[in-house]
Amino acid sequence: MHTASHYTSPLSRRCVLRAGLYGAIALSLAACSSKKTDADYRVPDESASMGLTASGNPIVTTPITITATGSRSALSVPYDQMSLTQQWAAETNVNVNWGILTEDVYAEKKNLLLASGDLPDILWNTGLTDAEVATYSNNHTLVPLDDFFADNCPNISALLEARPDIRSAITSDDGHIYTLPSVEELGLVQFPNFLYINTDWLAAVGRQMPTTIDELHQTLLAFKDKDPSGTGKILPLSFVPGSFCANPWDIVAAYGGQADNNEHRIVIDRKAVFTAATEPWKEGVKQLSTWYSEGLIDTESFSQDDTAYLAKGKTEKESLAAFYWWEATEFVGEDREAHYELCPVLAGADGTRRASVSNNQEISRGAFAMTRTCRYQAAVMRWVDMMYDPVMSAQNNWGPIGVTLQYNEDGILDQIPVAEGESAGERRQKVAPGGPKAITADDFVTVVLPEPRAALRQEQVTSHYAQWAANDPFPPLTFTNAELDDLTLIEADVSTLVKQKFAAWVAKGGIDAEWDDYLDDLKSTGLDRLMEIYQAALDRYYKELDQSS
Repeated sequence: MHTASHYTSPLSRRCVLRAGLYGAIALSLAACSSKKTDADYRVPDESASMGLTASGNPIVTTPITITATGSRSALSVPYDQMSLTQQWAAETNVNVNWGILTEDVYAEKKNLLLASGDLPDILWNTGLTDAEVATYSNNHTLVPLDDFFADNCPNISALLEARPDIRSAITSDDGHIYTLPSVEELGLVQFPNFLYINTDWLAAVGRQMPTTIDELHQTLLAFKDKDPSGTGKILPLSFVPGSFCANPWDIVAAYGGQADNNEHRIVIDRKAVFTAATEPWKEGVKQLSTWYSEGLIDTESFSQDDTAYLAKGKTEKESLAAFYWWEATEFVGEDREAHYELCPVLAGADGTRRASVSNNQEISRGAFAMTRTCRYQAAVMRWVDMMYDPVMSAQNNWGPIGVTLQYNEDGILDQIPVAEGESAGERRQKVAPGGPKAITADDFVTVVLPEPRAALRQEQVTSHYAQWAANDPFPPLTFTNAELDDLTLIEADVSTLVKQKFAAWVAKGGIDAEWDDYLDDLKSTGLDRLMEIYQAALDRYYKELDQSS
């Protein structure tokens, strides 16, 4: 049955809403002076009356309190329980009411929150898309932060002066900066999905580490049939589609002959490709569906969050044979990590190895934003500038000195070994608030050493993945406000449709029968315009790159 109508109506409704919104804005602007500046929309800044200092700590002589919301990992603790945030409050006199929500909850609430009259003062790990930044800067919900750089932000100013590429990546179409970056230059995030296999169980079922997709298939069948776990509840393979590092895209690539990633957007020879509308992607999904019908895929793969997922690696009796994650230690713990080894990039059905490259950026926008209702704008900007001191950035990223970091004999910060029974990743989630920070490639030489697991991963990426990269990542593109307006209307609906269909087709099959209607749904949702926008931004990026080289 044709289903396109289900996906035309959201776009149509949004167009009507947009027209109504533009009408309201036009009326509002007609009633107001055309000479208003951004500053006119903010509440008066009371920083000076609270004893704003010129430099150093405390930032204000009279304590102030600001409100914050944003996103955190489900594995992290509430931010007010972290010793580092408590340290900030004690040293700066800037107290923060941390209303930081888990990623899924925040994603549901952020737009309602920002559209309400009860705004937080700041957003931390904002989760804002470029389109949302454009929306909330155009209506003056977000403050242009660059207004404060010269007088209040020496660390940020120095960073952007030294690194014009970072400035360019965070600058909006109107020339202003509304969100601050998170930078970690280790060369790791483009290959986040590592496949680990229990090698003890490989030996038990008489198989070697797989080197082809067919060998992996046969290995998972052997795990299911012979159950080397002895639990009667073995899970041959588990994953979490859409997670940062638990995705089966390389299986789709191996069967279909085309790389894939979370956005289903890749770059091949400077051209933008939407993978989830191609025959190779369809073939990869069909094969995953076969695996599911054979009982090889965890039935909770499409419903579990990261917390539930990681718990499967630490059950009293091992039952998980293969899984995708950033590292084995965090997933299964130190007592079991020796049971698992990294599976190489597998030769696909055509004999070619393809490592899918993600669109994760080492220079990320959206780590911090400030709203128009913040009463202490200059003080807050001095406070957030503190985060871009390289030593503080390191602590934001890994946790405080004395807890996770210590100075070595060369005066460089290094990791304190984790306690027995705890992984570095788990510790980090509990003590590091993340958010605004910059640890550049130079900082990893002069300020802080990569944590041991990062150094190991660098070697693994080099030896196992980089040579098999099957696509280019999307670079940090910038969009015009007109483009972002269309992205707002289209991208979420496209993503929702693909996510729903992927889960349904793997679990229940039917992709052949529904494929043509699905393509019609994508078209009616605005996929052609979406990819037109991305290609135009790519063309501008490559043109600038070619001119500068």
